[in-house]
Amino acid sequence: MQIERREIIRELLGTKPFISLDELGRMFPDVSEMTLRRDIEYFEETGEAIKVRGGCRSVGFITAKPDDRVSERLKENVGTKRAIAKAAAEFLETGRSIFVDSGSTMRSFVEHVPGKRFSFTTTDPAVALELCKDGMSAVNMVGGRLESDNQTVTGLQATRFLSDINIDVAFLAPSGYSEESGFSVGNFNECELKRIVVDKAKVVVMLIDSSKFGKSLPYTFCTAENVDVIVTDSGVPETIVKHASLCGTKIVIADAPAEEKK
Repeated sequence: MQIERREIIRELLGTKPFISLDELGRMFPDVSEMTLRRDIEYFEETGEAIKVRGGCRSVGFITAKPDDRVSERLKENVGTKRAIAKAAAEFLETGRSIFVDSGSTMRSFVEHVPGKRFSFTTTDPAVALELCKDGMSAVNMVGGRLESDNQTVTGLQATRFLSDINIDVAFLAPSGYSEESGFSVGNFNECELKRIVVDKAKVVVMLIDSSKFGKSLPYTFCTAENVDVIVTDSGVPETIVKHASLCGTKIVIADAPAEEKK
């Protein structure tokens, strides 16, 4: 019961800047105020909230740098993203349970999925619609709350769904990567989803263009040690290549033709 209650509170912290004790009391009428205060203290210890008079403030609304809107990211590094997506598609396997992340790079990725029978799960409605077009693949759409900026599904319902499925190969796209912070995003709920996927997947393939290297966003969902393959372009720093090698992570370089780079 405590775990479920705190998951609900965590989801709430991701959607609003302030939660009052009175509000929590109405949500959980059978829980004492002392227990709810301990819940707030728990989230303060995890760094997700700051205890204030009468409740708590969400750290995400104070410090989080939101990811750029998908509509903006779709216009950036188009040729490079296409090349990375095409190279990553080589790791698709029929007869496997495959997770496809959300975002602009993944929308390029689905263009390179061959017309074969796959079993996909995704958090991106646009990706799901594209994967359904040929009628060959089984496509599971994760349910939950649709984030307006990222156009990805998150929340407690989504994490429960992913916790109940098996994943053989996961194709993920971070918002940033540094050796110190690992692979990160700017949205806590999205971070939690990616973390579950990484934990469950037998093979993790990370798609990231070199413009994201050296960036550190507020929420880390995994490190290079958790990743089997990084598909990127030739702009990847040599220090990151060496670090990946030490972690046993394979680097695949995929560059777009000069005339297609943007």
